[in-house]
Amino acid sequence: MLPAGAVEHDQSPEEAAQAVLTGLPDGLPVRRRVAVDQVQMWRRKVITHIVVTAPLTRGQAETLTYRDPRAEVRVLPTVQAVAALPERAGARALLGLQALAIGALVYVRDGEIQRLESVPPL
Repeated sequence: MLPAGAVEHDQSPEEAAQAVLTGLPDGLPVRRRVAVDQVQMWRRKVITHIVVTAPLTRGQAETLTYRDPRAEVRVLPTVQAVAALPERAGARALLGLQALAIGALVYVRDGEIQRLESVPPL
């Protein structure tokens, strides 16, 4: 899932993900963070956290609502989703999937991998 939203000072990235996508009775089944990407923009630093969820059924996915009611939630196969994203976002998604596959949390700064941390298996 690749929705965007702010992480408030008193929230974890996982809690922020819960606030961005709603609609499931027990909340979004966030498993863990898999990637953190930092980019220094002209006036500010943008930090993107990629989190993974437990698998959702089609019915569960159809109940999801994005925090911006004008947005449409779409569930696509991985290859289609990555192809539909802008280049940088697609690279983030692939990096997150690779980190999930190897049991890691990856930190990226300005497009360069800074470090990997092992995480307990899901």
